[in-house]
Amino acid sequence: MTQHASPPRDNTDKVPSVGQPPSWRGLLARADVRTLSLLGVLAALVLIGGITKPDEFLDTRNLQLVLTQASVIGVVTVGMTFVITSGGIDLSVGAIVALASVWATTVATQDYGFAGVLFTAVIVGVGCGLVNGLLIAYGGMVPFIATLAMLASARGLALQITDGKTQIVTIPGILDLGERDAYVLGIPPLVMVFAVVTIIGWLILNRTTFGRRTVAVGGNAEAARLAGIDVRRQRLYLYLLSGLCCGIAAFLLIILSGSGQNTNGNLYELDAIAAAIIGGTLLSGGRGTITGSVLGVLIFTTITNIFALNNLQSDVQQIAKGAIIVAAVLVQRRTASAS
Repeated sequence: MTQHASPPRDNTDKVPSVGQPPSWRGLLARADVRTLSLLGVLAALVLIGGITKPDEFLDTRNLQLVLTQASVIGVVTVGMTFVITSGGIDLSVGAIVALASVWATTVATQDYGFAGVLFTAVIVGVGCGLVNGLLIAYGGMVPFIATLAMLASARGLALQITDGKTQIVTIPGILDLGERDAYVLGIPPLVMVFAVVTIIGWLILNRTTFGRRTVAVGGNAEAARLAGIDVRRQRLYLYLLSGLCCGIAAFLLIILSGSGQNTNGNLYELDAIAAAIIGGTLLSGGRGTITGSVLGVLIFTTITNIFALNNLQSDVQQIAKGAIIVAAVLVQRRTASAS
């Protein structure tokens, strides 16, 4: 009996071709897993806080405080997420916040009132972002070195402006925003600003050509260039965006503290990077998530609040943060190798 050889199977539907991007369904599934995991961690922290200090932690004022504190670093983290998604890094965000806050609270600036302080904080942030962007995109400097230089320069200039002294804000319109009377339906104004920045950031990253170009540059800058994307201009815009977020955060910090200090924004760069990483943004670039970054900020802020309420030392808090960062990076590596 003659046996006919069966035709070879076509496995092209099972094995993607080289360079073929993963399916959107798979990306959404992984994104959902990351988001649910972060929400689970946040829920566990809330449970821990409710068990250890139920009266203090679950108090409405304390929860408002947590959200308010998360708002300042949260706005910075939104800008940092864009930069890291593009394959860059910004070590100067904390120093830019400090410089913008002290420059905006000088006596000369406060003479122009509310608008003068807001404008100065934003324009200083954007100006520093412009310098970073020009050095990196058109000067060919490595982002680590360029932003490290900005960190040192901005901190030094902030110290020179203040002479090491705290600059008190005397404008009623700014101070009133930090009072409970300014809350809308129990929501502090700073939290509302943070929410608006988050929504705009999410829309830009996920629903615009600018966001797609950011991801493309982070994934493969040379391929993005060959596809017609002006990589240098894109990077310039990204550092401008980061500087803008720093300026907004500086104004929020002025409202929160009622002053400008050269020590403002201390270690913000590390907190913003850490929040973005545990949120699912790849440090090597090519993938970013605003939602994850915001959840990362809330996780770190909640940890800080729980430690403070339980009178635990700050060194233990830093160790806990470090452990979370390491765990997040390990999860990213396993996810990347499995995909």
